[in-house]
Amino acid sequence: MLAELILRAALRRKRDRADYSDIPHVDANFFKEVHIRWPERKKQVTLRIDPDVIEFFKKQGKGYQSMINAVLRKYVEAHGQ
Repeated sequence: MLAELILRAALRRKRDRADYSDIPHVDANFFKEVHIRWPERKKQVTLRIDPDVIEFFKKQGKGYQSMINAVLRKYVEAHGQ
């Protein structure tokens, strides 16, 4: 039901004409001068985690390692890097 409502709203938005006048023009020079900053690669580590903790994250489904990383990142941010 919710997915159907979201789909209908998206289809209505697609029909509406969006105003792009506030977006600056991008020419070929922009792409000559742009510098792409790739995110740092993550480091692979071996980590010992309590069985119940790892099972909790695995039950969340695909991407559980990214979730563990996000939890650790929030901890680091909360405690000052």
